[in-house]
Amino acid sequence: MAEPSFARLSLLFFGFLLIFATYSWVFGPDSGFLFGIQVRKTLRSDPRVRVDHSTEKPRHPLDPLTVREIERVRTILLGYDPGFGSGSATIHSMALDEPEKRRVVKWKKGNKLPSRRAAVVAYWGGQAHEITVDLDSARVVSDLVNRTSGYPILTLNDVFAASQVPLKSVEFNRSIEARGVKFSDLVCITPFAGWFGPEEEGRRVIRVQCYTLQGTTNYFMRPLEGLYVMVDIDKLEVIKIIDKGPITIPKASGTEYRFAVQNKPVHMDRINPISMEQPDGPSFRVEDGHLVNWANWQFHIKADQRAGMIISQATVRDSETGEARSVMYKGFPSELFVPYMDPEEGWYYKGYMDAGELGLGPTAMPLVPLNDCPRNAYYIDGVFASPDGKAIVQPNMICLFERYAGDISWRHTEIVFSDADVRESRPKVTLVARMATSVGNYDYIFDWEFQTDGLIRVTVAASGMLMVKGTPYENVDDLGDKEDDAGPLISENVIGVVHDHFITFHLDMDIDGPTNNSLVKVHLEKKRVHTGKSPRKSYLKVKKYIAKTEKDAQIKLSLYDPYEFHIVNPNRKSRVGNPAGYRIIPGGNAASLLDHDDPPQIRGAFTNNQIWVTPYNRSEQYAGGVLMYQSHGDDTLQVWSDRDRPIENKDIVLWYTLGFHHVPCQEDYPVMPTVAASFELKPANFFDSNPILGLAPFFDKDLPVCKPFASS
Repeated sequence: MAEPSFARLSLLFFGFLLIFATYSWVFGPDSGFLFGIQVRKTLRSDPRVRVDHSTEKPRHPLDPLTVREIERVRTILLGYDPGFGSGSATIHSMALDEPEKRRVVKWKKGNKLPSRRAAVVAYWGGQAHEITVDLDSARVVSDLVNRTSGYPILTLNDVFAASQVPLKSVEFNRSIEARGVKFSDLVCITPFAGWFGPEEEGRRVIRVQCYTLQGTTNYFMRPLEGLYVMVDIDKLEVIKIIDKGPITIPKASGTEYRFAVQNKPVHMDRINPISMEQPDGPSFRVEDGHLVNWANWQFHIKADQRAGMIISQATVRDSETGEARSVMYKGFPSELFVPYMDPEEGWYYKGYMDAGELGLGPTAMPLVPLNDCPRNAYYIDGVFASPDGKAIVQPNMICLFERYAGDISWRHTEIVFSDADVRESRPKVTLVARMATSVGNYDYIFDWEFQTDGLIRVTVAASGMLMVKGTPYENVDDLGDKEDDAGPLISENVIGVVHDHFITFHLDMDIDGPTNNSLVKVHLEKKRVHTGKSPRKSYLKVKKYIAKTEKDAQIKLSLYDPYEFHIVNPNRKSRVGNPAGYRIIPGGNAASLLDHDDPPQIRGAFTNNQIWVTPYNRSEQYAGGVLMYQSHGDDTLQVWSDRDRPIENKDIVLWYTLGFHHVPCQEDYPVMPTVAASFELKPANFFDSNPILGLAPFFDKDLPVCKPFASS
């Protein structure tokens, strides 16, 4: 048997090298060089120009750790424990240990910043350590071992090293050769293990599944089905290999998606280039790199290793009084849960927790100008820490842009008046904060969209590749009564495995302040009309219920038992006496149908309801727990909420899960058109009247002259 050489296996790690290639390593806090090339500071409207982060300083209490601060934390940790220098202790996440909420709320620009601290999750000696490093005193002020089940978020080093382990096995290499696959075409990825009992207990394990690149870059469509490997991450040893024998490898033809190599004609009339032009430039401004001001909105934005993008201290200015009023203290995707519906060996463990197992930040590729983000977009980099504590820059990770697509903010025309032309319409222009992350085969696009009427729309869109399963069948007629339980046949020898997507958001709503908020459940109750009272037979009546404790706020949505859900401040009343509030408006949604005793659902118990409300607790940020990898589900939102703590007139957090079931179809092959789900946070008696009544319309003189429409 020929041993695979390093050169021939260089493509094995293709997927992971793509991830590593997106990082810009910062060599020294004062060098001003990235990859040996000097960079200059500039406004980030040009994504081609890199920004020198080596001299940046924090300007706001919530600003992320800077390059200098990350390097300082590394120096402090090296002095604290020699393991950080030898590699026996690894950093799995490093972020700002945010100051207490009350201090952030009271802080004003020009004031001294609160003490800067770093929150580090490190792993050594088989234990997860939550470490707090004080940057002012240059010392470790807390080092606690997290006793909950599970392990820290994986590093890319973990993933990269584990993917190489099977190549040490003679049995594995023979299995590859038996399938007729060249080692130079081999790509292996590492589906996470989940947790299913004693076999995984007491050690970090990961699965390895392989594909072939032969004839395409879209290796996800060419699985080596029937060959699965379990690896010990720490020992870098094979635990077991399952080989069910060669199964037909799907063809390469028709799988390529890169524009440069497409040779198949598209029978479609050409769409002319389109762009929203802004003659006077964008209307928003970004202060100190993270504070966004637009129209009547102000908010803080930053990249995050685990959550990807965090929106903080969102305030909207009252159009009548000019007062900046608090809406949301902090919002971010807390966890993603993607369970696959195939109970067979090699597939049953596929129930991904993308944020807590790998992180949405490290997998956020640089956004593609003019395609991911339009002209006049503003770009923001992410600054993270590597496993050895060195600062790394994730370029062009977030973009900000204004959107206008011909939508209408409000309108009315009047036909009653014969002597007056009453036609009023106002354009809808919005501000979008966007991040896209490529977590293995799937790409997720996260949008936070702000409207001038006070509404916030949060959208999650999914694209990328399906996780497919190889099969010997080429046509549904060949299946007979053997139709595969995993999902439908979407191409020759390719099954699209049925799966779900759930994204749970942490929404720390602070309506007119951080305290004294309540959840009001507004119920639409059907009433029967008494005989003789009216020609009507039934009607709907509104009845309001205040949630007293957490269990009152464990909510499953139902079309046939409709509620609205308002977060209100009972101490801030409108002119006519209604409490100021915001309501959450669900979009299209789906619920998890898995049994509650199914291991993936135990870990993903935060999807048992679509809405939850909990009292604010700065330790309760992640719906699946701090240690998500191989967790047992003992530190989830479900566990916290079951404590049934009081939530009336308190500082509370709203949690919302959006989701969709995905039954793949042929149009999803070889790359999926984008599918999206969303929800809205909308004012409810927050303003005394329509806040955009005085919004100005567009006039011809305000806009650039473009080529007129040509009729045929």
